[in-house]
Amino acid sequence: MTNVFNFDTKQFDTAQVESMFIAPARAFAALSVDFTEKMVNAQLEATKSYADTNMAQLRKLVEVKDVEGLKSYLEGQQEVTKELTERLKADAEKAVALQQEFAQESQKLTEASVKQAQDSAQKATETATKAVKEAAPKAAK
Repeated sequence: MTNVFNFDTKQFDTAQVESMFIAPARAFAALSVDFTEKMVNAQLEATKSYADTNMAQLRKLVEVKDVEGLKSYLEGQQEVTKELTERLKADAEKAVALQQEFAQESQKLTEASVKQAQDSAQKATETATKAVKEAAPKAAK
């Protein structure tokens, strides 16, 4: 019985497979992991900031003991709201910048892969054309 999984790997040009498929996939995967890490870190940082702000506000609310304290607390909420709005805006801008960076880097990787594929196809065409030209006079004899 023959083993269908026992084949000679020397018949395959692994360098070409590596350069055309595996290397670009690896580069895109690395870019994706870096992007994901940056986004997760940005989200964690934002979440911690919002949680810290909320906890500080809860502590201030717990310290309210009279009408004047409540009035002071409520007046402070306007400033807190303004700060949170600015933080949300900055966080959104950061996320958009990260996404734009990822898109630009992805496009560069894609363009490099396409160019490499075009160069490989051009070389293969030239090699095939040369082989046909060399074989044509021999076949005519």
